[in-house]
Amino acid sequence: MKIIQRGRDMMVNTLAVLGGKPAFRQPLHVGRPNVGNQNDFVDRARRAMDTRRLTNDGPFVKGLEARICKMLQAKHCIAVANATLGLQLVAGALGLAGEVIVPSFSFIATAHALLWDGITPVFADIDPRTHCLDPKSVQDKITDRTSGICGVHVWGNPCAVEELQIIADAYGLKLYFDAAHAFCCAGPGKMLGNYGEAEVFSFHATKFFNTFEGGAITTNDDDLAQHLRMMRNFGFPGGGAPPRCLGINAKMNEISAAMGLTNLDFLKEFMNINYVNHKLYCQLLEDIPGIMMIDYRENYAHNYQYVVMEFVNEFLDADDLQAILQAENILARRYFSPPCHETPPYSITYHLPITDMVARRTLALPTGTAVHEDDIIKICDIIRYVVENAEKIDAQLPRLID
Repeated sequence: MKIIQRGRDMMVNTLAVLGGKPAFRQPLHVGRPNVGNQNDFVDRARRAMDTRRLTNDGPFVKGLEARICKMLQAKHCIAVANATLGLQLVAGALGLAGEVIVPSFSFIATAHALLWDGITPVFADIDPRTHCLDPKSVQDKITDRTSGICGVHVWGNPCAVEELQIIADAYGLKLYFDAAHAFCCAGPGKMLGNYGEAEVFSFHATKFFNTFEGGAITTNDDDLAQHLRMMRNFGFPGGGAPPRCLGINAKMNEISAAMGLTNLDFLKEFMNINYVNHKLYCQLLEDIPGIMMIDYRENYAHNYQYVVMEFVNEFLDADDLQAILQAENILARRYFSPPCHETPPYSITYHLPITDMVARRTLALPTGTAVHEDDIIKICDIIRYVVENAEKIDAQLPRLID
């Protein structure tokens, strides 16, 4: 990786939020969609339209499922219309009821998928290093109404999968994972997609790998896979037989699968760009007071989809820094603030001190194939400038930001 020299071209004289000109003419997004070879996609889409096979478990969906199984070394892959439906299907197929323990520091769909199935999400605290479920907090939340545990591989970092499995086994609970961030990431000894009863991936447009909109469930349980396939298609087992279980339409269409097959061919390129971007951010921000980067463990495979930092400053908070960066057209995002337990329809009083602390501090920065080295240098220069001048900026911000 190219070594960047400190102090080059300290950019701005005036921040945009204080009346200056934005540093970037076009917005830089945290998750602008990655797109593979457009001609390859168009060719696949044309074939789907020529054959008039647009949905209902067509050849592109089957091909995508087969390739994902091979990549993740998982026995079964069930492509779905989106990850939220995937989470709902898993909860239903596992027969979950009563309460399921989940992290509050997650996208709201993790909890919503349970509530849609009539299950109460019970929020547990997280590990301050990984931002994933803290097994001790999980154990403290178990009651006689608990039927399962849903771990979330936040930022693609694996949960404490082995510890959570020990707890689930000890209490007779079902364990599954929201792996929305974690496609092509690994846990201890194997790829994510092979832990618990099942794992659910998101292929939304903003994810590292996308099918426009979509997701997938992986499992190594033959019976569970068969049940999930029926549930995905209204409960129909196929072959013209009547429904055998409660189901819904959660099928992925052929055009989305065509996009997925196209993007699979470029995964290594996407990952390499993400890796270089992440390392450059860490290099340029490592010595700035009050900034701690969320890093990835080098001995595990990662997609490096997210560049995330915790920000602590005497004069400014993460909301202030986000507003300053967004005025520069740097569309940094405040995942997951507020956390789930503080939002409707939950808004429940929980003692989750680590979740509350991390939610106050966390900010995700733009990365991906649309962000380049010079962009990252400029972003980091702005952040350094803000930290070095935080007291002066704080004196003016209240007049400009609600």
